[in-house]
Amino acid sequence: MYTRVWIPDPDEVWRSAELTKDYKEGDTSLQLRLEDETIREYPIDVQSNQLPFLRNPDILVGENDLTALSYLHEPAVLHNLKVRFLESNHIYTYCGIVLVAINPYEQLPIYGQDVIYAYSGQNMGDMDPHIFAVAEEAYKQMARDEKNQSIIVSGESGAGKTVSAKYAMRYFATVGGSASDTNIEEKVLASSPIMEAIGNAKTTRNDNSSRFGKYIQIGFDKRYHIIGANMRTYLLEKSRVVFQADDERNYHIFYQLCAAASLPEFKELALTCAEDFFYTSQGRDTCIEGVNDAEDFEKTRQAFTLLGVRESHQISIFKIIASILHLGNVEIQAERDGDSCSISPQDEHLNSFCRLLGVEHSQMEHWLCHRKLVTTSETYVKTMSVQQVVNARNALAKHIYAQLFGWIVEHINKALHTPLKQHSFIGVLDIYGFETFEVNSFEQFCINYANEKLQQQFNSHVFKLEQEEYMKEQIPWTLIDFYDNQPCIDLIEAKLGILDLLDEECKVPKGTDQNWAQKLYDRHSGSQHFQKPRMSNTAFIVVHFADKVEYLSDGFLEKNRDTVYEEQINILKASKFPLVADLFHDDKDSVPATTASGKGSSSKINIRSARPPLKVSNKEHKKTVGHQFRTSLHLLMETLNATTPHYVRCIKPNDEKLPFHFDPKRAVQQLRACGVLETIRISAAGYPSRWAYHDFFNRYRVLVKKRELANTDKKAICRSVLESLIKDPDKFQFGRTKIFFRAGQVAYLEKLRADKFRAATIMIQKTVRGWLQKVKYRRLKATTLTLQRYCRGLLARRLAEHLRRTRAAIMLQKQYRMRRARLAYQRVHRATVTIQAFTRGMFVRRMYQQVLMEHKATILQKHVRGWVARRRFQRLRGAAIVIQCAFRMLKAKQELKALKIEARSAEHLKRLNVGMENKVVQLQRKIDDQNKEFKTLSEQLSAVTSTHTMEVEKLKKELARYQQSQGEDGSLRLQEEVESLRAELQRAHSERKILEDAHTKEKDELRKRVADLEEENALLKDEKEQLNNQILCQVKDESAQNSAKENLMKRELEEERSRYQNLVKEYSRLEQRYDNLRDEMTIIKQTPGHRRNPSNQSSLESDSNYPSISTSEVGDTEDALQQVEDIGLEKAAMDMTVFLKLQKRVRELEQERKKLQVQLEKREQQDSRKVQVEQAKNDLDLDQDADLAYNSLKRQELESENKKLKNDLNELRKAVADQATQNNSSHSSPDSYSLLLNQLKLANEELEVRKEEVLILRTQIVSADQRRLAGKSTEPNINARTSWPNSEKHVDQEDAIEAYHGVCQTNSKTEDWGYLNEDGELGLAYQGLKQVARLLEAQLQAQSREHEEEVEGLRAQVEALKEELDKQQQTFCQTLLLSPEAQVEFGVQQEISRLTNENLDLKELVEKLEKNERKLKKQLKIYMKKVQDLEAAQALAQSERRRHELNRQVTVQRKEKDFQGMLEYHKEDEALLIRNLVTDLKPQALAGTVPCLPAYILYMCIRHADYVNDDLKVHSLLTSTINGIKKVLKKHNDDFEMTSFWLSNTCRLLHCLKQYSGDEGFMTQNTAKQNEHCLKNFDLTEYRQVLSDLSIQIYQQLIKIAEGVLQPMIVSAMLENESIQGLSGVKPTGYRKRSSSMVDGDNSYCLEAVIRQMNSFHTVMCDQGLDPEIILQVFKQLFYMINAVTLNNLLLRKDVCSWSTGMQLRYNISQLEEWLRGRNLHQSGAVQTMEPLIQAAQLLQLKKKTPEDAEAICSLCTSLSTQQIVKILNLYTPLNEFEERVTVAFIRTIQAQLQERNDPQQLLLDFKHMFPVLFPFNPSSLTMDSIHIPAYLNLEFLNEV
Repeated sequence: MYTRVWIPDPDEVWRSAELTKDYKEGDTSLQLRLEDETIREYPIDVQSNQLPFLRNPDILVGENDLTALSYLHEPAVLHNLKVRFLESNHIYTYCGIVLVAINPYEQLPIYGQDVIYAYSGQNMGDMDPHIFAVAEEAYKQMARDEKNQSIIVSGESGAGKTVSAKYAMRYFATVGGSASDTNIEEKVLASSPIMEAIGNAKTTRNDNSSRFGKYIQIGFDKRYHIIGANMRTYLLEKSRVVFQADDERNYHIFYQLCAAASLPEFKELALTCAEDFFYTSQGRDTCIEGVNDAEDFEKTRQAFTLLGVRESHQISIFKIIASILHLGNVEIQAERDGDSCSISPQDEHLNSFCRLLGVEHSQMEHWLCHRKLVTTSETYVKTMSVQQVVNARNALAKHIYAQLFGWIVEHINKALHTPLKQHSFIGVLDIYGFETFEVNSFEQFCINYANEKLQQQFNSHVFKLEQEEYMKEQIPWTLIDFYDNQPCIDLIEAKLGILDLLDEECKVPKGTDQNWAQKLYDRHSGSQHFQKPRMSNTAFIVVHFADKVEYLSDGFLEKNRDTVYEEQINILKASKFPLVADLFHDDKDSVPATTASGKGSSSKINIRSARPPLKVSNKEHKKTVGHQFRTSLHLLMETLNATTPHYVRCIKPNDEKLPFHFDPKRAVQQLRACGVLETIRISAAGYPSRWAYHDFFNRYRVLVKKRELANTDKKAICRSVLESLIKDPDKFQFGRTKIFFRAGQVAYLEKLRADKFRAATIMIQKTVRGWLQKVKYRRLKATTLTLQRYCRGLLARRLAEHLRRTRAAIMLQKQYRMRRARLAYQRVHRATVTIQAFTRGMFVRRMYQQVLMEHKATILQKHVRGWVARRRFQRLRGAAIVIQCAFRMLKAKQELKALKIEARSAEHLKRLNVGMENKVVQLQRKIDDQNKEFKTLSEQLSAVTSTHTMEVEKLKKELARYQQSQGEDGSLRLQEEVESLRAELQRAHSERKILEDAHTKEKDELRKRVADLEEENALLKDEKEQLNNQILCQVKDESAQNSAKENLMKRELEEERSRYQNLVKEYSRLEQRYDNLRDEMTIIKQTPGHRRNPSNQSSLESDSNYPSISTSEVGDTEDALQQVEDIGLEKAAMDMTVFLKLQKRVRELEQERKKLQVQLEKREQQDSRKVQVEQAKNDLDLDQDADLAYNSLKRQELESENKKLKNDLNELRKAVADQATQNNSSHSSPDSYSLLLNQLKLANEELEVRKEEVLILRTQIVSADQRRLAGKSTEPNINARTSWPNSEKHVDQEDAIEAYHGVCQTNSKTEDWGYLNEDGELGLAYQGLKQVARLLEAQLQAQSREHEEEVEGLRAQVEALKEELDKQQQTFCQTLLLSPEAQVEFGVQQEISRLTNENLDLKELVEKLEKNERKLKKQLKIYMKKVQDLEAAQALAQSERRRHELNRQVTVQRKEKDFQGMLEYHKEDEALLIRNLVTDLKPQALAGTVPCLPAYILYMCIRHADYVNDDLKVHSLLTSTINGIKKVLKKHNDDFEMTSFWLSNTCRLLHCLKQYSGDEGFMTQNTAKQNEHCLKNFDLTEYRQVLSDLSIQIYQQLIKIAEGVLQPMIVSAMLENESIQGLSGVKPTGYRKRSSSMVDGDNSYCLEAVIRQMNSFHTVMCDQGLDPEIILQVFKQLFYMINAVTLNNLLLRKDVCSWSTGMQLRYNISQLEEWLRGRNLHQSGAVQTMEPLIQAAQLLQLKKKTPEDAEAICSLCTSLSTQQIVKILNLYTPLNEFEERVTVAFIRTIQAQLQERNDPQQLLLDFKHMFPVLFPFNPSSLTMDSIHIPAYLNLEFLNEV
């Protein structure tokens, strides 16, 4: 490959060529071959030895940053810009710190809101070059460094400066929008149309050229929101007002006003078309193609209105502008003497001028033609010539326009001013670039002077940045020589410089331009920057930094003086219009440039004023234009030096304004003028190429030797590689984080890398070609062998045919002989077998008869012996029982007699109590002993069953052996049977032949019939198909019509839904805005200072979507209206209809309440009389009954509680034991379970103690009953009343009666036991034994059932093992048929699948165990709390009994009723309910409970309010709930878990209101129990709508939170992270490094992090019970956002548009799809939203050469727009030299084929787009009465109804 160089060319500036002969030192010429294959000899200057510039490798061409080029010089820069502009259509390119912007002369879709959001928050090197990237960098540095910023936009006229500045301001207005409602950002943007109308004009180079410079300061507060702005203007081109060159126009405002002259409000201006006025028709063409002046004028008026300029002032402005046009048309008539002139009094234009400005006609007519001369002694009035009058008239017109321009700028600044304190600002400088024309005058001199100052500042800043970079990286550096233009600046502005001499000449009375030029020659002829032309005495040359410029001195003095006669100004000061008089007031500076610059000084910067402080004489001018411009320029430079500058250099590609046409000559001229090449020169003088160690290692890893890769330190590897590859140590330097290279070294490394790849490629090609030749040879060899095989086969077949015939003859002979012998043998064999069969059968029948007789005898003996034994046993047992009964009866009578004697004694009762306690304890011990015996018996039973199973297995084995032995004996019999079967088979064969013959005949006949039927069937089929086709066509047409209608309806529904949800979103935003304003007002009222709410407050702060007015107090309409006025008309208007309905309903209810109250009072009087009569009767009975019922009720209460605790503890013990055994078997830690078991043991001990107390209490109750019976017989007349502590409390009469009946039943049972003995002791023992026996029987049955279940389970396991064994045998047989490699692979796959299944099972088991553990812990806490409460209650009861021995407390236990699924609360507890259940509730607290528990509790409260028909309570609860949810979400506006929790609860509450609304459409899936829980009185449809809207808002907040978490990860994970290691390469980068290029950057994310985050989202939503349909919609939205953000970054970044990125994208998308399938979310439509990104990845990988490739791309990329496809193809960048760029012709082919598409013009996807959400009805299967409220919710005040 030849070395490529650049050589100068007169047409293309630089031309590429290749060396055809090596250069040797001393050669005088080079042999070159140009691109058109022509040979050229290039001479070399031997003395300077200046060789041509080297060309960069192709892989570096088209870089985003020019400093990334290895060879930094002018031709490389020009070629890179040309390639990017023409081939890729990229108009922006970085050059170090400079953004080079080339004007495309075409509207590009790269400035929309979506592009602004795409660049917002990004680092400057992360995205492709753009004006938005520079603006974002300035905004970010202002916020980070808290330092003011400046963006300096410069360039020639027509290069696009104004547009660039406008887009920068638009970016700031969008990103830093104002925090309040002042809309200051809109006012900043509105200033642009005004300034363009009054300051821009059409020139030969630009249709919208800015004829003034401006510096706009945009002010920001501490939160970096725009609070104001300020504008300064520089050097307005006033001469354009009175003169325009050919094909140019005056300022736009004149033509706009003429275009709108027909409007009625402008009739008094007396304007016509622009061609009728001298000041607007000098350029001949008054129109601009594509511009409508009338429409632009309307925009200008709207901008004036937005900035607060009153309509009257606007009319005054337009009058002044129209007066200037009329002044230009005033006709001046010369007198005969030639020294004087006059104006006709009937001149209509002068009349219009005076009328519009409000001045006297006669005075203006006089002083336009005369002037006043003032001397020391007297004043003269002198006439003027026609030329002098014309000059004076033009000066007056220019002065009027300049003053008006300054006044408008001043009022714009007033409108943009803010009283708030400015924290920082960003300035945008839009100023003219370096200009040189054929004739250069005073304006060009000032412009080039300003550019000299800006270039000096630019050079010093670039040099400073280079120095800081070297010092930061600790690189030794030497002073870089750069062009310093301070001598040129001193030539212009120093003492006795050009401007000083000009001002001095202006002061001379007879000063002329020629005298001033001669002074310049005399003074500065020795300066190196000043030259005198050879052929002129009135011109001079200044050597600027960009070029030499020749200035013509004619007109310099006049323009510098800018003379306006004071008499004319005085007439204007006396105008009757205030605005005109104000323009020319004395305190105003009479020079417009000074006015503009003076008004622009910001009070927020400590810089000196531009207004000169000296008081000058009252002459024509106080200061010259040059002096004022120099002063304002110094002020500007001080401002820029106090800020951090950012540079934008605009380039004009051609003078013809052709779109995407590049003129190299004009481009190079501007690059030299704007300082881009100087930046390149400064960079090239040092170390222009800079690489991070990580990037260098990734790029040039192929040059590292294998042994060096073993080192883990990448810096050391880079050092060793560079030291071995580049021998000169001065060519590179090692910094702290980067490697610095001299110019050309990166190209050398690229060459080495390409050589290494080329060698590897050659090796691969060699191997492949060899393989292809081998394949070809093998193919030929195989063909030859095939031919030989066929020939040999033919010969072999002939021989085989002969041998086959011979062998066939022999076989026929053999078969015939064999058949004859076989028939003889078979006859003998059949006879023998028949004889043997009969003989053997006879012997077997005899043996069978003998065995049968023996078996019957054995059965008879067995039955007889059994009967005899049973008779004997029954006789003995009867005798024993008779003896025992007699003996026991004797003993019982003796004991009964003794007990009767003892019972009559006095001490019997005392001994009875002690004895009964002991007996009860003994009985309890007996029960425990019997339990132990039962356990031993159960163990013995299990042992017996095990031995039984073992014996069964042994018997089975013996049976198998017996069967095997029997089989050997039967083999002989089987042989005989086989012979007989063979004979039968022969007979069957013969019969079969007969049947076959008959079958063939029938078959032939049937075939004929079938053929006939088939012909008929074919005809019928044809007819059927024709009919089917007709039917199908009709059905398709109908289905197509139906589907079209259905799709149209679906589309309309989706659009309507999205519009509605957008309205909800807008409503919430307005609601938030209202609340912010309300809070702001309260803050303003409270504090005198000015405070502002944060702009990012949530929209969920308002108290209610549908606020309502309280109607608890019923009054007339006036009171209600007064309440409306108190609350506010806005809120009241929303609910007025509801309010009127409620008011009417309240009146009706009030009337009913009064009627019911009267009836209630009558009933109470009657009841009180009855109660007084019956109270005396019931007191005695109640006291006695209460005393009797106390013991029984107390015992029943304790026994029921004891049984519940015992059952709960048994279940808990069993569950914990099972859990512990499972955990022990799975080798888990048993600490938690041991702790639980210890707690259970303690609880069990407490239970045993309670059991003993119950037994003691039971004995006391029985003894008390006995005493009561005895007391009745001895003292029947005891009526003394006992004082009970709670006897005065109200007891329900029905409950007391039921309790008394229960006590009577227990007493009757104890009386029934009296037949055993009097005290009931044996009865109690008998009953206890019966219970124990039943318990043992139940346990035995349960164990038997468990045993049977275990046996069935074992059988099922055996069956499963058998099936698995069969499967393994099948797979084993299959693997034996495979090759060894396939067997290994198959085995690995089987093992992997087995392990994964086991892993999944274990995961499920672990999850179940964890859930069970949490559940048991919670249940244990509840039980422990119950036990503690029981202990406390018992302790309290014992203490009460000790204090009051005679007093007992009667507790009447209510009869347990069913929970009806309603919760009652008091109105005053509503705030507490909302606080505990909504405001202070944490989602973690409800883990493990029923999902959406708060929603169920709230509905049960609503249901009770509906049940009691309390509408106020329903309204208040729902409103408080909605407000509470909004406050919680506003407080946690970035908490995904909290937002998801309340979304699920809001949706569940909405579903409950639908499910239990009573509407049949929502009750189809309800059970009968659920239908009982429906609302009875109220229709809450409106609140359902409110909850639906609230759900939409919560869903949108949930999406916003999730997107905020995911969005920073997406680009790094999807595009930058290497999912497939080693696939992507790193290209050289320039000054703008990517922020994520560091290997361990904080912003680096991988795809696994994104998947983990989505797993977290999915887990949270599932755990909180969010509806699955909503979860699907959430992930569809998130995947759309991933697709949009990734694709937008792909479309805005050149570095990621490569083949390797496409591969990485395909892999990442497949991982996301796999995740969706794993979570069963593939039905959400998320994959369809990723379709554009999938197609973009495929587009990066497809071949892009031929027309067939273009067709394939067009057919594949259906989800991408034409702009997106073309953008990706333009951005496509090869990472290696072996890849090829996409040609321009191929892109044009794509565009031609995609012309018919009607794609949207938007380039980027709207990543903030949100799909409309649906909340499908999802009824709950839970019933309200089954819901348990945990104690930790602190809702004790809720009562279950």
